[in-house]
Amino acid sequence: MIDENHLFPAEPTQRQIARELYRHAKDLPLISPHGHVDPVLLADDQPFPDPARLFVVPDHYVTRMLASQGIPPARLGVPSVDGSAVETDGRAIWRLLAENWKLFRGTPSRLWTEKVLSDVFGLTKPLNGQNADEIYDELSARLAEPEFRPRALFTRFNIEVLATTESPLDELHAHAKLAADGWGGPGGRVITTFRPDNLVDPDWPGWAERVAQLGELTGLDVGTYPGFLNALRSRRAAFIEAGATSSDHGHLTAATLLLSDADAAVLYRKALGGGATGADAEAFRAHMLVEFAKMSLDDGLVMQLHPGSVRNHNEALYQRHGRDVGGDIPSATDYVHALKPLLDAYGTDPRLRIVLYTLDETVFTRELAPLAGGYPSLYLGAPWWFLDSPEGLRRFRETATETAGFYNTSGFVDDTRAFCSIPARHDVARRIDAGFLARLVAEHRLPLDEAAETIADLAYHLPKRVFRLEKNS
Repeated sequence: MIDENHLFPAEPTQRQIARELYRHAKDLPLISPHGHVDPVLLADDQPFPDPARLFVVPDHYVTRMLASQGIPPARLGVPSVDGSAVETDGRAIWRLLAENWKLFRGTPSRLWTEKVLSDVFGLTKPLNGQNADEIYDELSARLAEPEFRPRALFTRFNIEVLATTESPLDELHAHAKLAADGWGGPGGRVITTFRPDNLVDPDWPGWAERVAQLGELTGLDVGTYPGFLNALRSRRAAFIEAGATSSDHGHLTAATLLLSDADAAVLYRKALGGGATGADAEAFRAHMLVEFAKMSLDDGLVMQLHPGSVRNHNEALYQRHGRDVGGDIPSATDYVHALKPLLDAYGTDPRLRIVLYTLDETVFTRELAPLAGGYPSLYLGAPWWFLDSPEGLRRFRETATETAGFYNTSGFVDDTRAFCSIPARHDVARRIDAGFLARLVAEHRLPLDEAAETIADLAYHLPKRVFRLEKNS
């Protein structure tokens, strides 16, 4: 289905150079330092249930596009929060996808899906409404084979590190099972990531109840602000014991605020009592980012900051199906002023490492690249979510490289729940980088040997170092 030269430059000279550079990255192990694969998938190693529940139901890129054309998520098998009826027939869901496949022309979803169908499952026929059942049956047959169970695919995908993402309230049973099995794939490992958003956002429904759960889990008194901080430190230590090397923070804004312990305690008490205003909640979230940076100085977790998503913008979708089903929208984000309190306090401390992501492309040249070039603690994360497309990846290299260079970036992250798409997404990034570097070589701005070294660094060595996945990193 896919030509071997896909995504390489059309200009013949650059295409030939890109092919040569891609060869240096193509077979390097995959480093996946930020993603959302459920670790239970690998811990239990059960067969995938059917093609629809592998490709459609959990993929909000897919369900969002179909919903935009009037196909409700319930018809695509997306669970409802109130238990109301949704489609359960995998074949019917798959047919809906195939019959509407033209909606995905030009999108990364189509590219990823076709690469998975071709590279992972060996299918060669383009998907359409006429062959939907035939392809569904072929996929179902393969999914029943031992070679297509999650652990076998993990090994075949050549994944060296796969980071999942869990709340501090997660007791990490799946990771414990993987450790007890002594399993991470030959030469690979599965680690967790500390994601505390639901415990530092008083605006998030159920926040006080989750804080109480934190106290029960740690056996510490979270009725006081110092006790709350100690409980978070306790969970960070447990995550590090389970292999975590980073934390992840998905706040609406990048705001940071350095409060005194007394002022922070006042905000915490107000929030626990249900009296915090919206401004109080934002101040508490901003202050906690600084607190987490301070904790990172002690325990070494790399901070990842993902601001700029207005969550649950589609209220009807949220009420029917809950969070993380395609109802979030990017928003403009300020980094220069928002991050200054944190950077004033710790930005030049060699122990701190922060990876910054954005959904607002306008800030790559104006804010993020200069910031990464000005503070040793900062690295630019890969284009994320709405931007991890071929064009988004190209624009990132074009807008960030002249100011930040390559080595103030942190490599590619797949940021996916769709396990089988991981190699496809990494391959897309490696091909885009090959094309970008090929232009520099063709324009005599970079020698070929340096470009070859650079693409290997971007694909493999940089993410290992930045996310502290190797010794002395």
